[in-house]
Amino acid sequence: MTAEVLGIGTELLLGDIANTNAQFLSQQLASLGISVYRHTAVGDNRARLSAALEHAFNKADMVVACGGLGPTLDDITKEVSAVYFGREMVLCEDSWQAIQKRFAGRKLPENVKRNAMVPEGSMLFPNNHGSAPGVCIEQDGKILILLPGPPHELKPMFIQHAVPFLREKTSLAFVSRTLKIVGIGESQVETILNDLIEAQTNPTIAPYANLTEVALRITASAPDEAAARKLIDPMATEIYNRLGQHIYGEGDACMAEIILKQLDAQNQTLAIAESCTGGLLTSAFVDIPGSSSVLQEGAVTYNNTAKTMRLGVPEDMLASYGAVSPQVAAAMAEGVAHTSGTSIGISTTGIAGPGGGTDVKPVGLVYIGLHIKGKATETKELQLIGDRNEIRTRAVMTALDMLRLAIK
Repeated sequence: MTAEVLGIGTELLLGDIANTNAQFLSQQLASLGISVYRHTAVGDNRARLSAALEHAFNKADMVVACGGLGPTLDDITKEVSAVYFGREMVLCEDSWQAIQKRFAGRKLPENVKRNAMVPEGSMLFPNNHGSAPGVCIEQDGKILILLPGPPHELKPMFIQHAVPFLREKTSLAFVSRTLKIVGIGESQVETILNDLIEAQTNPTIAPYANLTEVALRITASAPDEAAARKLIDPMATEIYNRLGQHIYGEGDACMAEIILKQLDAQNQTLAIAESCTGGLLTSAFVDIPGSSSVLQEGAVTYNNTAKTMRLGVPEDMLASYGAVSPQVAAAMAEGVAHTSGTSIGISTTGIAGPGGGTDVKPVGLVYIGLHIKGKATETKELQLIGDRNEIRTRAVMTALDMLRLAIK
């Protein structure tokens, strides 16, 4: 089965919102073994939407459209779809009752009844997070799935209702296992795994890179999920053997969460001193619920006075080596651990740009300091590229990885 993902709404074309639904739907469809051939976006215009459906169904077996199911006059998706398939619009009593129940105790908006109007004979997907139900039309070997635009409505609806429906349309189970890789780039991953990628059949291997890491997705198809996993396991084992410690987790793994769990198991505590990253490293840990059992403090010591007053970095060290130096990074890590009473201190100091660099200390030069009680303090020099935020983000990920490897 092949599919096209169709985003509907003039706000998409104007760039007012990002089409994150397309990414989510492509990932979900791929896991079901449905190939997405194209993403399309079209505005709230009847003629253009009708033409987009015609064009999509000329190439694809299925169209998954999102947006335009609401009660306002520019929400035309259901009406255009009904015309395309030669169906009348009718009131769905179950949906209307659900909408009335949702608004119990409040005044119903005059136009909200439009949410319960659907193409005749269509299958409906309940909306537990909004008013507009999803719609599925199956006709002449084609499938059209209409989903609400807001992601908090679309995602649960698709997973809870569309996925079970679509699973019945394929005789194979598709299973994916994603390995999270850090410390090496996509091209290096491909070089190391080149023979596996070249010879891939079932399972397949696909690397995807973002700013700080590479995700390697291994996908297999088989008559059932257990058989598909058995195909994946030896491939994953071989990749682990080749990439080793560069693989930090799988699936939705978050490096900060992995580190926190490890530190908690070791009864370790952590304090952070940041300069160039300005709180981003601390935020990575604070994002994890329960992090306070490990993380004691995060200090943004941005100028030299703060480094001296808060962390005890010697003034003569700053004068001799400068704030961006391995000596100061080490002193910051030791100072924040000592003053916070933690077993581990980690620090960042560098030049994030766009100005402030010199020939000796260019933009992108960052030092990370790591102090673990009972061990010699380590420092790491980075030469990072990108704009200011990219440099800071890359520095944070490298600091996390440095800590991860040190506590294994």
